Amino acid sequence: MKKLLFLSIALLSLASCSNDDDNKVEIPTVGETLKTSVGGPNQPNQLYLDLSAAATKSVNRASWDLGFSSGSDFRVIINGSLKMAVKKLATSDITLSQVADASVAVGGGTTLSNNGFVDNPTGVLTGAGAGIGTAIAEISATDADNKVYLVNLGFAVSTTQPAVGSVSVDGDARGWKKVRILRSGNGYKIQYADLTSTTFTEKTIAKDAAYNFSFFSLTTGNAVSVEPEKAKWDLNFTTFTNYLPSVDAENKPIEVTYGYSDFIVSNAKGGTQVYQVLTSVKTYEAFAKADVVEANFTVSATDQRVIGASWRNGGGPTSLPSIRTDRFYVVKDAAGNYYKVKFLAMTNDAGLRGNTTLEYAILK
Repeated sequence: MKKLLFLSIALLSLASCSNDDDNKVEIPTVGETLKTSVGGPNQPNQLYLDLSAAATKSVNRASWDLGFSSGSDFRVIINGSLKMAVKKLATSDITLSQVADASVAVGGGTTLSNNGFVDNPTGVLTGAGAGIGTAIAEISATDADNKVYLVNLGFAVSTTQPAVGSVSVDGDARGWKKVRILRSGNGYKIQYADLTSTTFTEKTIAKDAAYNFSFFSLTTGNAVSVEPEKAKWDLNFTTFTNYLPSVDAENKPIEVTYGYSDFIVSNAKGGTQVYQVLTSVKTYEAFAKADVVEANFTVSATDQRVIGASWRNGGGPTSLPSIRTDRFYVVKDAAGNYYKVKFLAMTNDAGLRGNTTLEYAILK
């Protein structure tokens, strides 16, 4: 995909700062303004931002379905940007015919988080299911323990042009697959097929320690390059499947699954940390490295959603979403660099969503 990054230099020119990586640049302490795009109001792309290099990588969010952890565990994630959902079946025989189950879905008012149909939005992979950890159970070394999953592939990227200031992210339903995943040495073996098929396709997927995940498309049957190397990105701009507080018919608190646009996650698995600062405590302009509170980073070690949707107002029946100007964020990358980040706009000059402007400066 074409990289969409426009740099507006504030007071100082960029200069090379690394003998190891010619793509890295010195970020002026006075601030840098970045205009980033996920492709407009259909938000077709996921954009990865590396603050130290002032660089991005953009990928079509429908280009992948599953991510295979490169860590010591054997965990597999689903593509929440498409509202994918999965359900473990009782069988380990993938040749058996299956039928779609409409309840296996992402839905704001009906699909409970504890159904375990989606990955926990914190990004923490470990857990016993029921909404904790990955929706697909950890892949067992014992083949017979690895069950078949019914896979709702979610929605294609919409091509509908919404009203100015609005979004249209969900296109046509992408259909269903059945999937079974096994271990293959220190990697994975995936078996997949259409629901009624009595045969299946099998592929092996290797781990790569330089990346958080190895990605795979069930549509093309190929490995896909998605995330940059885990040490080379800090923030991901994306649509996102989240948990949302709600109440049941008896007015008891519950959590349901819900799809967000304009969402930002941090690279917690790669070592990026982040916390929010309210301007009533300290203004963005006055905030210095001496003001950093290390303890405030703790939450982001186990939750990638510290920025999430908190940087913007959600809008309503008579108002469009807008930037929250009463806050900014402190980001610490895996190399130990500190940055302050504030958001300036969520639309371009034509008022189109999916175009975010932010300012950031390194703290020295």
